Formats: sequence, C-alpha cells, structure tokens
Amino acid sequence: MAMQIADSISLSVSDAKARAAAARDNLRTEPRAVRTVIIALAVSFLTVFVVLPLVVVFAHAFSKGILAYLAALAEPEALAAIRLTLLVAAISVGLNLVFGLVAAWAIAKFDFPGKTFLITLIDLPFSVSPVISGLVFVLLFGAQGYFGGWLRDHDIQILFAVPGIALATTFVTFPFVARALIPLMQEQGTQEEEAAISLGASGLQTFFRVTLPNIKWGVLYGVLLCNARAMGEFGAVSVVSGHIRGETNTMPLLVEILYNEYHFVAAFAIASLLAMLALITLIAKTVLERHLDEGYAGDH
Repeated sequence: MAMQIADSISLSVSDAKARAAAARDNLRTEPRAVRTVIIALAVSFLTVFVVLPLVVVFAHAFSKGILAYLAALAEPEALAAIRLTLLVAAISVGLNLVFGLVAAWAIAKFDFPGKTFLITLIDLPFSVSPVISGLVFVLLFGAQGYFGGWLRDHDIQILFAVPGIALATTFVTFPFVARALIPLMQEQGTQEEEAAISLGASGLQTFFRVTLPNIKWGVLYGVLLCNARAMGEFGAVSVVSGHIRGETNTMPLLVEILYNEYHFVAAFAIASLLAMLALITLIAKTVLERHLDEGYAGDH
C-alpha cells in the first residue's frame, strides 16, 4: 500500500512537471507571423532610435573629411572641454565610489534606524530633474544664495568654476555605484564576513580581503555607469557652469554652443566622442553583466 502511494505521488509530481514544461513550451511557440511582427517591431525601433542617430552623428562628423574632424577636436576650446569633462568625471566617480561602497556596506550588512530613509535619499537624484539639482546649488552658493556672502568674503569660487560643476555632477550620479552594489551585497549575505571576524580579522581586513573581492564586478559596473552619466551630464552642469568658453564648458555644453553657432562639423565631432563613449559603455556593460550573472549563479 505504501509503495502504491509513493508511486502515485511520484506520478503526480511527474505529471505536474510535464504540464509546467508544456505550458512553458506553449508560451514560447507563438505563430511564426506573431514572432516575425514582434521581432520586426523591435528591430525597427532600435534602428530608428539608436542605430540611425549614431550613424548620423558619425556621418556629419566626417562629412568634410578626417582632417577637418581632427582639426575640430584639436581646437583649444574643444581640448579644454575634453580636459574639463575628464576632470569632473574623475572627481565625481571617485567621490561616488567611496560613498557607494560605504552606503552599500551599511545598508546590506547592518540594520539601523533611518535605513529606509537613506535608501530613499540615494534614489532622490533619479526623481529630481537635473536642472532643479543645478538650481539648488545656485540657491546655496550663488551671489544671493545662502552661503554666497561668506564665499565672496573669503574669495572662494564655487559656481561658474570646477567645484560647482563637480558638485552638480556628483549629485546627479551618486546613486549608480550604491544601487549596483546594494542588491549584490544583500544577495551574498554576511556569512563570509562573520567567519573572517570569528577568525580574528579586523573590520578593514574583512572588507578588503573578503567583501571587496566578492563585489569587484559590481563595483566596476557601478563605476562604468557613473562615469558614462558624468561625462554626458548636461542639465545640472548647464545651470552651474556659466558657459565660460574655454573654462567651464564640458563636452555636452560645447556641442550645444557649436551647433547653435552653425559649426556643425565641430559640434558633431565632439558629439562623436560622446557616442564612442556610449558604445564602449554598452560593450563593457554587457561584459560586466555576464560576470555578475556568473557570480549570482556561483552563489546559488
């Protein structure tokens, strides 16, 4: 009797699995016409909104030949914009890397009052317009702002200078590293850290020898996204930069200025550098996501 019950249970489980597999197969076997239409719509959308704009950018950038393209990039104003963009990106990525590691460590490994509020603050730049973010810094550090008088008395320049641009860029990009690391560190749990501490490791030793190696791909992923956003930021930087030519114009701002002045080859030459950054970011993002997926699979 027990054997019959066991056989019945085994058959029921097998039937359930077979029905589930059949249901999945039915979901994946749409009629050929439906699959063709869906694929065609996806390819058409990507072509119109992604591929075609990139092709147009590079076509206009090289429309007068490679010498004109290189000459546009060699202009002092263009070189100043490139240097400023790289400098601001390095500052903002460095600051956000430190903040992201600390915030992700605190949120994923500890319970404390205000944890939910901290997560909300991290997501704040996603819901606030970059222009509004820049305006906040104007209200704080402008001539009529809250700290404006004190800064003027001490001859400290925040707005219309590198510090203001770096602050605005850091604000709009600080969620990226933290948001890349929080789910990864929560998924890994605290068992390895607890084991290291029980063996006598200090907090810093545990972080650098246990935690950091486990999240290295997540760190690179967050840094990649943060850098791409920092180099392409327009709205917040436009508000705080002052558009001083050769001094406070980043690459996106210079593209707008050159285009409005009908210097199309120069404008699209600078834009092509940003487009190259986007393509490199896409490729690197795909590689890093593969490593992250392998890491998740290894943990399970």
